[in-house]
Amino acid sequence: MKLLDVKGLRVSFGGKEVVHGLDFSVGPGEKLALVGESGSGKTVTALSLLRLVQNAELKGTARFAGVADSSEPLDLLTASERTLLGIRGRDIAMIFQEPMTALNPLLTIGEQIAEVLQLKAGVSGKEAWQGAVDALAATGIPEPERRAGTYPHQLSGGQRQRAMIAMALACRPRLLLADEPTTALDVTLRQQILDLLADLQRQTGMAVLLITHDLNLVRRFADRVAVMENGRIVEQGPVESVFASPQHAYTRKLIQSRPERALDETPAPGGAAVMQASALRVKYPVPLPGFKGWFRKGSFVAVQGAAFQVAPARTLGVVGESGSGKSTLALAALGLIPHEGELEVVGKHWGPDAASNRGMRRLVQVVFQDPFSSLSPRMSVEEIVGEGLLVHEPALDLDGRRGRVVEALQEVGLAETQFPGLLDRYPHEFSGGQRQRLAIARALIVGPQLLVLDEPTSALDVTIQQQVLKLLQRLQREKGLSYLLITHDVDVIRAMAHDVLVMREGAILESGTVDEVLQHPRDPYTQALVAAAG
Repeated sequence: MKLLDVKGLRVSFGGKEVVHGLDFSVGPGEKLALVGESGSGKTVTALSLLRLVQNAELKGTARFAGVADSSEPLDLLTASERTLLGIRGRDIAMIFQEPMTALNPLLTIGEQIAEVLQLKAGVSGKEAWQGAVDALAATGIPEPERRAGTYPHQLSGGQRQRAMIAMALACRPRLLLADEPTTALDVTLRQQILDLLADLQRQTGMAVLLITHDLNLVRRFADRVAVMENGRIVEQGPVESVFASPQHAYTRKLIQSRPERALDETPAPGGAAVMQASALRVKYPVPLPGFKGWFRKGSFVAVQGAAFQVAPARTLGVVGESGSGKSTLALAALGLIPHEGELEVVGKHWGPDAASNRGMRRLVQVVFQDPFSSLSPRMSVEEIVGEGLLVHEPALDLDGRRGRVVEALQEVGLAETQFPGLLDRYPHEFSGGQRQRLAIARALIVGPQLLVLDEPTSALDVTIQQQVLKLLQRLQREKGLSYLLITHDVDVIRAMAHDVLVMREGAILESGTVDEVLQHPRDPYTQALVAAAG
């Protein structure tokens, strides 16, 4: 018996076909993973099943046998909009990839989940609110009663993703369409979510169509896998057989795209550290409950007495789950937030005093997690990459600045021969990996000694991730750069880091060389991180 049976699915926009005749099925309680790089058509395929893609021309059939009030399979591609409104969220639910855009910023998390329960399950307001709290608790979110009363912007990325998952699972659908449901989650939280989905499957017989580029996730979770390339399924079958002996060249390429270590392993050179910290403490003001909050504020300590150093031409990896304090540590390292304790760059005090630090800021640059949001959509490539020169080398004329921009772009693998009119292009004209190369070029052009890498590859596909990591490794070897690498991906730490800090709840639990920490972890939390990463 097939819960969902898709035959000959074709999706076109303005007469141009982007999905070419897909055939696949999902049985009750089955977990099918749709795998491929960005642009392969996997997300468009999932959205088309619920007709959520605007201006899409759909052909083929998608028969769904899980409608609550029907004994006959329903073709989702030809059903009326009124029928689909009843199915969405109740019989078929979807977890969207980017929770910040999918969640309503004007409603609390609890209100949004309760609204789904009231509309789809017909329960009272009080029951719906309790159901929202229970759904949040089931995803492992801390303090679910309090979190239910918060707005999306008040949660971390991982917490927002779990809230999105709680909303999708609230009505216990027959089929869950999960579009990159764990991309923003740490390895331990990924395992929690996978365990939660597996538990709900056992209880309700729910099936899952998983959209992902995370092959480790597929290995751990899915029963079958379908590999997509350029809008076509090039291979599908049981996970064990496809991973053990992939038949298609593209499948083999994906499987072989794990991060590889290619670092200078010689001992760290002598001399002063590029950055060092001792007793580093960062706290944020928070309102006190009751009337006390009228007169004074309390404080939340996000980083508790951290001590570390980044050696020349070396990478210090900082790993931990959402809320561990690693991003706050990165902000302090960038001199963007006040801190207590000592923090030095090349032997000089470093902090958020912009006037005294302007000359030093060129020494510490940053590459952010999401290149699309960190690059101005209104600035051309030449303006984006050359912006730092206006501040740090104002005497350069236009031709000199342009020459430096071209040189920086060539260093990251972007050239006019590949992209005609490169300097006049805008960020939206590039892929995710190419945008990240632009972000790296922007950081490199002022000649820094330290790059703060904030999850530099978490938003990228496995093959693009591998390319960007190789680029960063090459730049470190050639330029002697130091990296402060913030990530939750243990595989990236293995490939990139010389030394590692493990953070949890603002404290450093464990530190040492990458071999010491990952091969022989002492703290139970580190052991759990390493085990979850496989």
